[in-house]
Amino acid sequence: MADRETQALVLSPTRELATQIQSVILALGDYMSVQCHACIGGTSIGEDIKKLDYGQHIVSGTPGRVADMIRRTNLRTRSIKMLVLDEADELLNQGFKEQIYDVYRYLPPGTQVVVVSATLPYDVLDMTSKFMTDPIRILVKRDELTLEGLKQYFIAVEKEDWKFDTLCDLYDTLTITQAVIFCNTRRKVDWLTDKMREANFTVASMHGEMQQKERESIMQDFRQGNSRVLITTDIWARGIDVQQVSLVINYDLPTNRENYIHRIGRSGRFGRKGVAINFVTTDDVRILRDIEQYYSTQIDEMPMNVSELI
Repeated sequence: MADRETQALVLSPTRELATQIQSVILALGDYMSVQCHACIGGTSIGEDIKKLDYGQHIVSGTPGRVADMIRRTNLRTRSIKMLVLDEADELLNQGFKEQIYDVYRYLPPGTQVVVVSATLPYDVLDMTSKFMTDPIRILVKRDELTLEGLKQYFIAVEKEDWKFDTLCDLYDTLTITQAVIFCNTRRKVDWLTDKMREANFTVASMHGEMQQKERESIMQDFRQGNSRVLITTDIWARGIDVQQVSLVINYDLPTNRENYIHRIGRSGRFGRKGVAINFVTTDDVRILRDIEQYYSTQIDEMPMNVSELI
């Protein structure tokens, strides 16, 4: 690998996922001296420039920072042979779409494009025609998506106000291994974290408004098992792999059906056992039934012995 021109570009919707992909690439290419750098927002632009000027065979990054590095000409695209869009449906939504097209315009004409996600709605598949020619599609049926070995349950909490007490009752179960608790907003994450700590429960939390250094520190602690319960938003729903996580709680049901499968997929990784528990108010019953129908799955009421299933 003497030639250090960039040959592959991998784009992801979150900084944490881009960094995780960089780690995997470096591990896979260890004996080939593969150079891979993560270009992500919230980090030093000077460091990016230094690393890119040195030369990187593969760049993993988030769309905004990658587009910026290309425009500055520090990330040279002339030798790129492959573009990978990981969690493509998230990347091609309104927030990232223009940045993706911007990056694509700089790539050589014969660049191979790979689009990957557990969920690819039809409108996203249609969108890919703008930068893919006669693509080979490998699609999994929706009813095969809900993960094998992952048990899904609900708890009927009736009212929003009753969720907190339910979570406190479950805390001892959460800390058997490691657990991720999903809320729909950053404000709710902060509120729930404060409330849990006031009640003397040990929890960590993470969302997109936090500084990058803080996010990295929280991720490292959670990966190393120093923290066992993480409260977060959908920033954590996409692709993040912490193998010890065997329990996911949807404190709030997700606002779209696609994110349900991404959230619960944080537990039971690579064939391990996992449990997903959904807190369901009276108003949520319709959403839960819609998820069941969409994925051809059955979500049962949580049994008393749930700790034995984790």
